[in-house]
Amino acid sequence: MEQTSLKTWAECAARLVAVAAGREAADTVIRGGIWVNVHTRETLEGHDLAIADGRFAYCGPDASHCIGPDTEIVEAQGRYMIPGLCDGHMHIESGMLTPAEFAAAVIPHGTTTMFTDPHEIANVLGLPGVRLMHDEGLIQPISIFTQMPSCAPSAPGLETTGYEIGPDDVAEAMSWPGIIGLGEMMNFPGVVNGSQQMLAEIAQTQKAGKTVGGHYASPDLGPNFHAYAAGGPADDHEGTCEADAIARVRQGMRSMMRLGSAWYDVETQITAVTKKGLDPRGFILCTDDCHSGTLVNDGHMNRVVRHAIACGCDPVIALQMATINTATHFGLERELGSIAPGRRADVILTSDLETLPIEWVMAQGKVVAEGGTITTECPHLDWPTDARQTVRLGKALDAADFEIHAPIQAEQLTANVIGVVENQAPTKALKREVQVELGLISAQGGIAQIALVERHRATGDVVNALVEGFGYTGEMAMASTVAHDSHHMIVIGTSREMMAKAANRLGEVGGGVTVWKDDAELALVELPIAGLMSDSPAKDVAAKADQMVAAMQACGCTLNNAYMQHSLLALVVIPELRISDLGLVDVTKFEMTELFEDTE
Repeated sequence: MEQTSLKTWAECAARLVAVAAGREAADTVIRGGIWVNVHTRETLEGHDLAIADGRFAYCGPDASHCIGPDTEIVEAQGRYMIPGLCDGHMHIESGMLTPAEFAAAVIPHGTTTMFTDPHEIANVLGLPGVRLMHDEGLIQPISIFTQMPSCAPSAPGLETTGYEIGPDDVAEAMSWPGIIGLGEMMNFPGVVNGSQQMLAEIAQTQKAGKTVGGHYASPDLGPNFHAYAAGGPADDHEGTCEADAIARVRQGMRSMMRLGSAWYDVETQITAVTKKGLDPRGFILCTDDCHSGTLVNDGHMNRVVRHAIACGCDPVIALQMATINTATHFGLERELGSIAPGRRADVILTSDLETLPIEWVMAQGKVVAEGGTITTECPHLDWPTDARQTVRLGKALDAADFEIHAPIQAEQLTANVIGVVENQAPTKALKREVQVELGLISAQGGIAQIALVERHRATGDVVNALVEGFGYTGEMAMASTVAHDSHHMIVIGTSREMMAKAANRLGEVGGGVTVWKDDAELALVELPIAGLMSDSPAKDVAAKADQMVAAMQACGCTLNNAYMQHSLLALVVIPELRISDLGLVDVTKFEMTELFEDTE
């Protein structure tokens, strides 16, 4: 699979020099703009940019010597010329879209580079799935770099995935042309405890001269945090407060501050720069997880930069955190992330640095969006049949599969309940008194049932537990085959009958999200590729996602972006309490725990 037609610097260096010197004409000249220089943190009025072979050749006060009869002239008209935006850590699958459709959705928002970790598809399809994501990313009109997933399963012994990733897989992937490093090392207890497999994956990555992504999802900044830092991760995006950000940059890690569909971790951490005055070079902005509705309705990295500015960050510093800082972190400072000679000609024209309207976008020397509309094609792969038939339930489910039986005869029991925390990835481990009726525990008093349905090996297994915080009322159910990271099926409901219907519906359509209320389906988002993605246009998927959100609200849910909370309840590497195909997981101890207490 070949990348787009962009030439390497070596292939076009002679022409870049000739254009800059005025001996040859540029392909394009952007004239009369304000050059936002992220190397020096300056805004330079009345400057021009000359572009040849998809790269900047000349960046200076007057490019008239670079203009020939066939040179295209773009009048900046005094607007700011800023580098294309880079997302330093994200998962394409979280957008419910294929790489091509995700690119088409974010290009009008000014994103021209993404560093993606396809560990969602790795859990379902293994290394072949990662290769499909990698290959489709390479042929897009923007730069999509792939991080080889590090943890499938994310926590060995606590979940079962469709496939497992090991050091040999990592070593193989490091030779692929679009691999930029190792995806987030979620198994932080493994690193802290010296797991030979985790350290071998990190070693293979460092041997290849590539970047190791981090994921330290713990508030503990004592010896365990220091042990993790010693294990090699070069960045971390799991910080939620100023102390987290400071701790990471002091250890030589980049602090990646995220604003996704449900993660609001910029405001609480950016004060390390805006108030504590730390060097902003150690900080990067990213999204982590954005679903299609956010992309279509609110934006992508432009949304994150605007938010950082609204939190008190200087606009040019915020832009550095979304451009040159990211490029430097991945060893690509000479390739992208700034407007400077030799770099990929990724540039945005905007009339205001604070509100950041994305008025015109160029990627790799070609105009890709104008006035909020994409002007280029995003090529698709032909996704194979085995990537589209991944929901294997083994049998038709019924209400009995979702029964929670009391382990002893009692009218009331103490249960370990998963507590949802709005706008954050961590959950709370709650202890609640629940009533027993006819030997069964049902949804009650703000507590809903949650089930994890195995869908990779057709075992027919269902694990049942309890969850609090969604606010569901009446008789309802919601099911999703997006269930980070093992991506079985998560079903939440107040009616066992409807939980069964919702689960069977996803088996019928090959994956996605469905919401039921009063025995009727209110919304369905089909995700036929690995049960995670659709190759339909983003606006179509977003419209269905909007219906899903409205359906959740009709069922009583008032949480912001509650779908993301739903899909993360099986993520057994983020505290405190999660569900897996093996049972309830106490993520503070990384061990299995019981649903009920004191039943012996």
